Formats: sequence, structure tokens, C-alpha cells
Amino acid sequence: MKIPTVGIVGTGIYLPNNYITAKEISAETNGVWAEEKVIEKLGIIKKTIPGKTDGTQEMGVKAALNALKNTNVKPDDIDVILCVGEEWKEYPLTTSALYIQNKIKAINAWGIDLTNRCCATVSAMKIAKDMLIADENINTIMIVGGYRNGDLIDYQDDDLSLMFNLGCGGAAIILKKNYKQNQLLGCHIISESSLSRTARVEIGGITNPITHDNLEKSKKSFKFVETKKVKDKLEEISMKNWFMCIDKALEMSYYSRKDIDYLAIPHIKRSKHKEILVKLGLTEEQTIYLENYGHIGQVDQILSLEKALEVHKVKDGSVVCMLAAGIGYVWAANIIKWGKY
Repeated sequence: MKIPTVGIVGTGIYLPNNYITAKEISAETNGVWAEEKVIEKLGIIKKTIPGKTDGTQEMGVKAALNALKNTNVKPDDIDVILCVGEEWKEYPLTTSALYIQNKIKAINAWGIDLTNRCCATVSAMKIAKDMLIADENINTIMIVGGYRNGDLIDYQDDDLSLMFNLGCGGAAIILKKNYKQNQLLGCHIISESSLSRTARVEIGGITNPITHDNLEKSKKSFKFVETKKVKDKLEEISMKNWFMCIDKALEMSYYSRKDIDYLAIPHIKRSKHKEILVKLGLTEEQTIYLENYGHIGQVDQILSLEKALEVHKVKDGSVVCMLAAGIGYVWAANIIKWGKY
């Protein structure tokens, strides 16, 4: 029996109209990080921040509606909604996929929330592809979610400087079985479970619940713990794991590094971004550095792809590599052959 193919029908993005600039971030650190360092080292000119109505789930709804508009897909044609929105949302223990399903009137769908931090979109794309191939009753899947974890960052904590880039927004991508365009090919994921609790929200869970005494502290309680262990371990394995994911995904897709036309890479500090391009033999014209958006978690890959299509960095025949990494820690890459096939 012929194995079905899976294609990307299109994407949708929602970005708030509010921004914080490098100068304002510098002020939040009391000048510990000068504006020039925020721009040059952290790679942030400005980044999105939420407005009053920009809840995590609501931004997912807006991105989903944008994707439906961009693709002309009807809501009742969606079979499954895989929500990659963050756990920091309007109401804990509500299922974001079902909230989005109701809001967009996807009456024939079922939904589930998937969490893999900033690696969630690429991970969910693999899961969606496998579901579309395996289940004859599933033909169209929407992956969607919102992100605003930047709310939890304390700019006074210099250990968190690598997360000063966290932005805000929502994204959606629609996959369809045997869709004759934009084929989703290989994907590879690696995790390092020994670091699973080294980046976390310290206050508000079962171990350390919110009390009268820690209430104010709880509002900005995202922390790195065992910072030396994390730094040493990531220095040892992070780049190696990312390139292993890229090479494995390319191998599964019958491509090699020289075939990559566009890299949809999350926002990372400027020096690491440039290092990855050099090692892949890519130029700045073959990616978009998200210095005017910040790192919007698992939104980054879809945002990068959509912006690349707008400026024709991705066109028919382009080989696209989506790259992702998330705390916990996990790394992933996939390959997309854009255009008709």
C-alpha cells in the first residue's frame, strides 16, 4: 500500500501591537545590560509584549482564524487540533485545544494539548504527520498555540539573561494528507532528561505553593537552578544535538546540508545564530533573525516561515529546515520541500 504524503496547507500568525525596546529592557535591568549589549549580544532590537486581551489561549484563537483566512480551509474540515500553547494561560487546567476548537467552530474536530516548551511546534508536526499517515479517518490537522512566558521573567536576575528575549504571540499551521504542495519530510528529536527540572517556575506548583508571604515573588519566579551544571552540559551537547537533528532529518528526506535553502531558526543570541549559519554554509539571506520580535517560543518557526514567504526567501522548490530547542532539554529539526510536487 502506498504511504500517504503530508503537506502544509498554510500558516497563520497573531502578534500584539505592543513592544518593549532594547533601551527599555536595559532600564529594567537597572543598566546592568546596556542598550548596546541587549542589541548586539542578546540580539534584541525590540520584542512583542502582550496587551490586556492577549491571553495565551486568545492569541491561539486569533492565529487559528488567521490561518483559516489565509488557506480558505473550512473549520468543519479540521479533524484534529493539536494545541502547542503554553501552560502559562488564562485559566490553569483548561484544555486550550478545546477552547480554540469552540472559538473557531471546528465542530467535527477533537483536540489535545501538547507541551514540549519551545520545541512543541516541530514536535507536534512530527506527531501530526504520523497521525495523518496512520489513521485513515484523519485528513486535516491544525497545530496552534499562543505564548507569553515572558511575563514570568525577572530582569533583575542576571542568570536569566538568555531569557530576556522572551516575546509574545500566537501561530498556527495546517497539515493535510496527500496535499500536493509543501511536503513535510523527515524530522528528528533528541532530549536530555537529566536537565528536566533545571529551568522552572519555582512558586505555584505542588512543591512550593503560593502563600501570603511569597505572593509577590511568585509573579516573577521563573528560575534556572544548578546553573553551572546546566551551562557546562549545554556547552557540551547543545550544538552537537542540534546538528545531529538537522543531519538526521536531512538523511530521512534524502537531502544533505548543501540542499538547505532556508533555515527557520528560533531567536537565540546573535553569536550562536551566526555560528549555526557558518557551520551549515548558509548566508544571512537564507534565514531571518528575529531581532524585531524576540523569542516567542514555539511560535518562532511558523513566524520565520511566514515572513520568509512574504519576502520570497522561500519559494517553489525551496528546501526548508525548521530548527527548535526547548528547556527540559529537547532539540528538534524537520525538513519541508516547499512548492508543488
